[in-house]
Amino acid sequence: MKQFFLVPALLCCLSVLAQNKADDVKTFTLTNGMKFLVVEDNSIPNANMYLLYRVGARNEHPGITGLSHFFEHMMFNGSKKYGPKEFDRTMEFNGGANNAYTTENVTVYTDWFPSSALEKIFDLEADRIASLTIDPKMVESERGVVLSERSTGLENSPWRMLGEAVNATAFQEHPYHWPVIGYEEDIKNWTKEDLEYYFKTYYAPNNCVVVISGNVKTDEVKRLAQKYLEPIPAQKAADPVHLVEPPQTGERRVTVQKQVATPYMLIGYHTPEARHKDFYALSILSSVLSKGNSSRLYSTLVDKKQLVSNVFTDYSESFDPTLFQIYVVAAKDAKEADIESTIYEEIEKIKKDGITEKELQKIKNQKLMEFYGQIETINGKSNNLGTYELFFGDYKKMFEAPAEYNKVTLDDIKRVANEYFKKSNRTVGVLKANVED
Repeated sequence: MKQFFLVPALLCCLSVLAQNKADDVKTFTLTNGMKFLVVEDNSIPNANMYLLYRVGARNEHPGITGLSHFFEHMMFNGSKKYGPKEFDRTMEFNGGANNAYTTENVTVYTDWFPSSALEKIFDLEADRIASLTIDPKMVESERGVVLSERSTGLENSPWRMLGEAVNATAFQEHPYHWPVIGYEEDIKNWTKEDLEYYFKTYYAPNNCVVVISGNVKTDEVKRLAQKYLEPIPAQKAADPVHLVEPPQTGERRVTVQKQVATPYMLIGYHTPEARHKDFYALSILSSVLSKGNSSRLYSTLVDKKQLVSNVFTDYSESFDPTLFQIYVVAAKDAKEADIESTIYEEIEKIKKDGITEKELQKIKNQKLMEFYGQIETINGKSNNLGTYELFFGDYKKMFEAPAEYNKVTLDDIKRVANEYFKKSNRTVGVLKANVED
């Protein structure tokens, strides 16, 4: 019974929190189109800056695959004012730290620093956005680094190798077909002109959203933004991604050979993008299947039948329709066919009988706890606000998320399971040793 009282209590807190926090987010847009979200939070004397660029592997095409990820490297290799390695050195001298990541959809740069270093951070970011150095020697050096990263990743990560094979099989027309790191031959053959065009187009201020949270004043942030970033000219908007993956009309299967102790399996179902009405129901369904030891797949595959040593699912935010993915690592001597049939049996139970009210309430409780925990820190605030601004079209959607999860019904879970978890809509990948010739 304790769990059932948790939701109303949390909803009450979050409702108040939502009203206050939504009002606390201040926004402004520079004349060059760069949008800012600012949250003043004086709980600690630090701040962060998230720069989210609307560019990822989906913006590439064969011939230039991997360029988005490559710029994640190049952005730290020198610009007009701060030469090679100086970005990190200056950041660290001022007490800050940074990181970056690239996905199919976005490239994100993160800076964490004492709020006293705010102007220096603006100076650093403005310099590399306005005048990144695309020096041929540095390009060749980083090209080698990325090639090594690609080969090492494939050698060391069964999931990466299997994931690439499944994506390439499930997506036959849409850019989610190729890996974020790019194809080896493309990496070897990018030209200086490719890099210059890509940087000018996608690292334009009008293609970036900046989120700053922490011990800052919005007026000061705006003054520094106008001083350092507004002089950078806007660019012509990038061409939209017009490729749409056609409906899958039959099950697809792919097998990959790699020396592993036990087989790895990845099952993907085509599912909608973040702005679709079914996003929250599918997110809850993902948790029903694999969140915690009492989840459907974990309790059956790991605890009861001991067919696998690990199982998890993933359904994440995306701009375009994506895959709902089920990952398993087989237990020693377990048969792949038994694992696969057990997964489908659990899915069929949900399609036929749905889930229980207790299961749904448990997941809603978990979602609310996760949400509350994420926005407790300045890092979580920036990351979540930026995610909702880009993937859901408005940062205010973040404050509506608890209510959206709470609206999901038992019928919604049963409906989305039946709509998307069809044999004709799935791709099954298996990675194992000793594949037959």
